[in-house]
Amino acid sequence: MEKIRKAHLAKINKMLMSMAQGNFFYRLDSTYGTDNVEAMTIMLNMLAEEIQESLVHGGFVNTEGVVKHLVQMSFLLDVKGKVGLVNQEACMILSYLRKDLIGYDFRDLLHPSSRTQWDAFIRKAGKRDHYDAALDLTLVTKDGLLVPRFCHMTSCLGGPQKPKQILITVVLQTRDTLERQESLKRKSASGNDTNETFKKGKLEAKEKRVRLSYEDIRKIRKGRTIIMNNLERDFPSLKEFAHQLGTNEFKLKYGFKELYGTTVFRFLLQERLRKAKMLIEHTDSPMKTIAYKTGFKSIPHFSRVFKKNYGQTPSSLRKLS
Repeated sequence: MEKIRKAHLAKINKMLMSMAQGNFFYRLDSTYGTDNVEAMTIMLNMLAEEIQESLVHGGFVNTEGVVKHLVQMSFLLDVKGKVGLVNQEACMILSYLRKDLIGYDFRDLLHPSSRTQWDAFIRKAGKRDHYDAALDLTLVTKDGLLVPRFCHMTSCLGGPQKPKQILITVVLQTRDTLERQESLKRKSASGNDTNETFKKGKLEAKEKRVRLSYEDIRKIRKGRTIIMNNLERDFPSLKEFAHQLGTNEFKLKYGFKELYGTTVFRFLLQERLRKAKMLIEHTDSPMKTIAYKTGFKSIPHFSRVFKKNYGQTPSSLRKLS
């Protein structure tokens, strides 16, 4: 029993780390118990669902934003349900390598609670040349986390003498605020000197030619994790950090901005301040200890940067808390 509890606590830890990185699609399986672990499981699932729903709802109520429907996961299966093709995003979400998913039975990616629906779909699809359905399915990651998704299923013949195939598409609704911000920047720049605008246009065109591969994205995400787990340490130069990740400085700067909408050093500072704020509000640790734990070398510098970001000094926040 204790071994099962430890395994479930490890899954809770992975879910919290995923939520800290902005991923709110994971769900924990119930332990069917009545202890604190089960209570925590229910609360985390509810929290993740509420945050996810609020993000989507925010896209609808904010008229300045743009709600987009993005294909998050795609699978192409044969008539027996074996995976023939899968997109990179699905591999990343489910924590599988592409080569491991090819030939994998899609049914084995589903939580037992979803397999009955899947079996019913396969039976109906096998009796018709064309069949469409939309199902609420729960997929399971390699780590055992749950990913509930609304899936669009289409089965059809590939053509004369071609076997039937099944296309599964998972669509995610999102609001692309970065695109709106870039649009405002371009509008603002249109009133400046023509030569300067021309130079910026050439630079933007050059940047748009950069293509981040799956491996590039994996390295940049690894870098983000390293930053968050080592906030108290001295950060190396971008060139050194890029070499540690196995990439170059340009791809690191460009890719980090593309993925997270900010620079590496700005992200590092914000995470240090966020952690410091949490320690001030929820612990009794001395300010000097908090400053050093979050990578600040002196109390005056820590206090000055903190006040600039939050509008009050660390000591003032401690009194309020």
